[in-house]
Amino acid sequence: MGSDNVFAAVALPHLDAAFNLARWLTGSRADAEDVVQEAMVRALTYFPTYRGGSGRAWILQIVRNTAYSALRAKRGERRVEQTGIDETSEIESIPDRAPDPEKALMLSDDLSRMDALIDRLPLELRETLVLRELEELSYREIAQVTAAPIGTVMSRLWRARRLLAQAAAEGEKP
Repeated sequence: MGSDNVFAAVALPHLDAAFNLARWLTGSRADAEDVVQEAMVRALTYFPTYRGGSGRAWILQIVRNTAYSALRAKRGERRVEQTGIDETSEIESIPDRAPDPEKALMLSDDLSRMDALIDRLPLELRETLVLRELEELSYREIAQVTAAPIGTVMSRLWRARRLLAQAAAEGEKP
């Protein structure tokens, strides 16, 4: 099997997770696409140094580092796009098998609200929460991706969950 095939086997299964992480870190679909493209170029360039292990964690670590580089290049300013319309239209385009349109609208509102609450978390808490809850990485894999001790990962995850629960309990609106 050629090195291109091996790279494809390691990297391609994780493109969705890479894009998801990049979108949450950059706050923009367009920036996330750029970050993932740059990260895949970096991964291919440095593939000879890959020593096995979790391909997902390796790819996500490169995506994370690329996203942080892109954010630093923008002088630390996180660009906020008005993406609510696109996200809402994407949610609404999913066929609803529920017989009750009101229930579907409430679910759509809940998902939009949860996205907004997650987006307001500090970056290090947001990335940890996304990696654990949305990408289902283990604490060890998150520690590898973020270059943080497992105890720090656990602490960040606890703080992120607590902040989300508090915001939800207070009924904050995005």
